[in-house]
Amino acid sequence: MELDTLVTLTTGITLLTCALAVAGVHSYAAGKAQRQALVDRLSAAGQLPPAGRRRRFRALDRRLRRTKLGRTLELRLAATGLDLTPGEFFAYMVATVAGLWLIGQAALAPFFGPLAGLLGIGVAVQFLNWQRQKRIEKFINQLPELARILANATQAGLALRTAIGMAAEELEAPAGEELGKVADQLALGASMDDALGELADRLPSRELVVLVTTLVLSNRAGGQVVSALRNLTETLEERKETRREVRTQLSQVSMTSYAVPVLGVGSLFLMNGVKDGALERMTGSPAGQVAVVVAFALYAVGFVLIRRLSRIDV
Repeated sequence: MELDTLVTLTTGITLLTCALAVAGVHSYAAGKAQRQALVDRLSAAGQLPPAGRRRRFRALDRRLRRTKLGRTLELRLAATGLDLTPGEFFAYMVATVAGLWLIGQAALAPFFGPLAGLLGIGVAVQFLNWQRQKRIEKFINQLPELARILANATQAGLALRTAIGMAAEELEAPAGEELGKVADQLALGASMDDALGELADRLPSRELVVLVTTLVLSNRAGGQVVSALRNLTETLEERKETRREVRTQLSQVSMTSYAVPVLGVGSLFLMNGVKDGALERMTGSPAGQVAVVVAFALYAVGFVLIRRLSRIDV
């Protein structure tokens, strides 16, 4: 009797499981068909953005975005204009650190592995800063043309919001992309002050702050925005030429700041090449390890000091 009950119960559970499985497959197929139909309608109406490249490390990216580090990294990547997610950049940075660790450990001595890994993290951070500064410089060079377009549009009777949208279509990246973000924010109901303020936060520079302040004050109180933009265009052109001259004069100093640490690292390979195993014996004692750490710290201080002394704010 108990055996018959067990068989009946097992059969009922099996049938219920099969029914649930069939219902799940049917729901999945229906949902996939509805999604594809929606994608087809949006594509036909031209409301769907073009598909980008396939993203890697999606699970890592989702977990990283929940942390403070991931959010900070996302803001830095947005300022650089790189087509990378925080997860992708973090994975590439970890791979670079691991590669430099192995190279330093194999080519020099085991003690240099962690130092090379720390160097990889510094290189990744410096790369982001360089890309961000490069984008800012390119945006600054486009500011005179931006001010000229806004002046012509407002002189023709267009509203400032419309003028910004028109400038976003006419200008190339990065100005076109950044103004496109501002236009999208304005279309979603954001105020002119907030949208332009976020633009100034993403790409901080004195020139952009002056332009944003001029546009915000003109939007608030009205006034001769056309004449103000005309005068600002001439000023931005002069500052653009001055910045180019200063950058040319300081190019040799900038190269020196990079040459100093490169010569230091090159001397390590030279020492190890002249006498094989010299670095391993040197770093085998605490005194040698301390000397190497102090030397690397002095090279880093020298690099920072040269960069600071050669920085001239125009």
